[in-house]
Amino acid sequence: METTSQPSRAGVRTVDGYLLAPFPWYALDEAFTGPRWLMQVGAAADGTVEHGSIGHGDEPAVRADMSADRERFAVVVTVAANPVRRSPDGTGVMEATSVSSAAWLAGVGLLSFTWPQQMDHTLRDDWLDQQTETAWVLADDLAGPDWSTLSLPVDGVPTSFHYRESEFGWVLAGSTQEGVHLGAYGRGMSAYGLGFSVVKDIGTYES
Repeated sequence: METTSQPSRAGVRTVDGYLLAPFPWYALDEAFTGPRWLMQVGAAADGTVEHGSIGHGDEPAVRADMSADRERFAVVVTVAANPVRRSPDGTGVMEATSVSSAAWLAGVGLLSFTWPQQMDHTLRDDWLDQQTETAWVLADDLAGPDWSTLSLPVDGVPTSFHYRESEFGWVLAGSTQEGVHLGAYGRGMSAYGLGFSVVKDIGTYES
């Protein structure tokens, strides 16, 4: 999936990109009463919005401190369900999006706020490149032993998700009845018991 941004908190956060999306956005359902915040959308070369993220809880900072008092957050990634399609310039074919796309974006999103405590900051880029490749390999093998199955409600309907945990947090991915794929990641906040629902008014997230 070719996009112009990584799933990161970096850059200007504005509701404008979210409003351009031709698909519904998802977030944690109303059972979550804590802070909610926009992150960033990812767009194809022709400007079409393809995915984006909404955060919940404490806004995480890139940090090596993995102690018990780390931030508590969960991020929901919505990915448009696109079939194989021609590239904007007509010279090639763009990869279809899938549950694996959501799993990869969620995995990389979690990594973007993490590095091992014993690692020097100057080595983090190399570590992140290696872990990003690992996240892709894992996302491409959702039936593999690194993933388990977790049932969570989406718009009130029990939905099966692929789920995995690591020392850095958790990642999950699945699909919705609204024609989008969902990814999520977090730490300090358990994935068990979470629920997801369509955002009725994304404009309320602008702040």
